[in-house]
Amino acid sequence: MSLWRLDAAAPLVKNPMVAADPAPHRPADAARWVARDAEVVWHGFTQMAAYADNAPIIVDRGEGRELIDVDGRRYFDGISSLWVTTLGHRVPELDEALRRQIDRIAHSTMLGNGNRIVIELAEALAAVVPVDSPHLLFASDGAAAVEQALKMAFQFWANQGVAERQTYLTLGAAYHGDSVGTLSLGDGGFGTDVFAPLRFSVVRTPGYDDPAWADKAVGVLRADGGSFAALVLEPLVQGAAGMLVADPADVRRVVDQARRAGTLVVADEVATGFGRTGKLFASDWCAMRPDILCLGKGITGGYLPMSVTVACRRVFDAFLGDDLGAQTFSHGHSYGGNALGAAVALEHLRLLQTGAVLDNVTARAGQLASLLSEQVAGHPAVAAVRQHGLMIGVELAPPRAGLYWGRQVCAGTVRRGVLLRPLGDVVVLMPPLTTTAGEARRLVAVLRAALDDLTGGDASHGQPVGDGR
Repeated sequence: MSLWRLDAAAPLVKNPMVAADPAPHRPADAARWVARDAEVVWHGFTQMAAYADNAPIIVDRGEGRELIDVDGRRYFDGISSLWVTTLGHRVPELDEALRRQIDRIAHSTMLGNGNRIVIELAEALAAVVPVDSPHLLFASDGAAAVEQALKMAFQFWANQGVAERQTYLTLGAAYHGDSVGTLSLGDGGFGTDVFAPLRFSVVRTPGYDDPAWADKAVGVLRADGGSFAALVLEPLVQGAAGMLVADPADVRRVVDQARRAGTLVVADEVATGFGRTGKLFASDWCAMRPDILCLGKGITGGYLPMSVTVACRRVFDAFLGDDLGAQTFSHGHSYGGNALGAAVALEHLRLLQTGAVLDNVTARAGQLASLLSEQVAGHPAVAAVRQHGLMIGVELAPPRAGLYWGRQVCAGTVRRGVLLRPLGDVVVLMPPLTTTAGEARRLVAVLRAALDDLTGGDASHGQPVGDGR
């Protein structure tokens, strides 16, 4: 019997027969844990000189869609632990999948050899990804998946002796990861400009914030399509740009023009894949079938680091040749195709395919759209609300620079027990796909209260603060 009931009324409701935590955590001194943390840990995208001053949460455990800190305080995980925790924490089916696999093997190399559970996962993904006759190369995170894709696209042409296709067409506001190759594809930001001398050149047309973005991309492809190894884009939603949303028909129009130009299409669905937009993949909304598809984040439901680069048959066949010959794709990672990750990813995919989860995404997305329209969109501190599925960006409107409104709002939600994290002055709402109607109401109510704190009835009175996430 499943440990979770999947139905429209109560999606992923925990079975009451499941035992409670047999060893509840004793309250601890959070300040002591923060001091221990700061002494030895270096946190990504974090100024460590200010880390302790920003009141970080030190998580001890999770339960359902909540995080519980070392003092026993609970927080609704409104960002799905940076967009990865799709179904919540301690999902019994996923826990059990890990237990079964650990009794077999935790990891074995995929370089020149295979593993049973990885093959089963690849077969299951191959049946659902929007890629023709797919072959899958596994890695550990989204940036690695995109890095593999850009190397595949480059060598695809090199293996065929096509020297003129050595650059990429990418979009403004794009973010594809923080390795050197993916930084090159992306449009900078996030404090990464210091690495500009390391980045290679690309051709960049406007992002989804430009109403004419598709026309401009199509024009470049018509004029210079023969010079591109690949078009690289985030289908439908540019997440790290602040949830910029495109019309699916525009995305399809650009992809079709790339096809006419003979340019490979790389779809970065690291953020949008696995149900986040209301379909299994954002490419499905756009009726597009990329040559190369990059997946990560939600692939294991947030349990273990894993990603995958999916190549169509045409791309895969270009690498076939003599054993150890020049056509070989000489790329791979020590932990690529980790067996534990594959086991939980396979079970996670099965849960998504039951239908109840995606039905819940549709219901909660509609509910959140209504709540945000009623309670947030007209707030004096808000410039815009952007949404597709359970990807939501609330853009703030600070009257002057340096007020750190995004941090202030998220600090206010955390004080009320909802964990959010800003992208500059865009507050991101990315709740788990199994969020309930009550949790959705709580999320928006807490956000509204934090916005009210921020303005105090006068949107010009915001002050810089250090307390934030």
